[in-house]
Amino acid sequence: MAALKLISHKLCPYVQRAVIALHEKGVPFERIDIDLGNKPDWFLNISPLGKVPVLVVTRDDGTEVALFESNVICEYIEETQAGAKLHPKDPLVRAEHRAWMEFGSAILGDLWGLETATDAAAFEGKRQAVAAKFVRVEAALGAGPFFAGPNFSLVDAVFAPIFRYFDLFDQLTDLAVFTHTPKLRAWRRALAQRRSVRSAVSADYPALLHAFLVNHRAHMLKLAA
Repeated sequence: MAALKLISHKLCPYVQRAVIALHEKGVPFERIDIDLGNKPDWFLNISPLGKVPVLVVTRDDGTEVALFESNVICEYIEETQAGAKLHPKDPLVRAEHRAWMEFGSAILGDLWGLETATDAAAFEGKRQAVAAKFVRVEAALGAGPFFAGPNFSLVDAVFAPIFRYFDLFDQLTDLAVFTHTPKLRAWRRALAQRRSVRSAVSADYPALLHAFLVNHRAHMLKLAA
């Protein structure tokens, strides 16, 4: 079996996707956290975009292949590892899941704007964008507890890191982005209880996220004052 090494950053939600998928499959792997503010040369040599995650796969003959882009990594894990299936068997439903994974990435883009906004207008624009996207996701949800009902999928691995942000944000202010989404709130609770989700970050994640907000002079912190 190929040896797996995941190049990571402690706050990166895209890394969390891969970690969750690996944990769901029960796959052993080595995790190496780097400082994205001071990227080592060896990392830049294997990451064309200079981003995490990167999954380094060591073949049986000792050669290494570096995979980048989180969804590509998750797809590779799904296709090569044993354990519970994280994608639907039906091609159309599988394509639909991939589309919602991309939608999750769009939400992360808005969340980046939300957490780094330094003025009220920019903050409110991103808050409304997140709330509107959550309403769209709400309409796609069924009976739960997960996106595809009883079966945990890669869509869940994508949205769990999104919801994790709000564990801290909710302590700072009421963003009112879950107000009209009862199914989404239930989904968030179910994912928070999942072992693979809980173990995807270190114990210092909340403190690191708060420090990130401080370093970016986030408007959100003004609302908590």
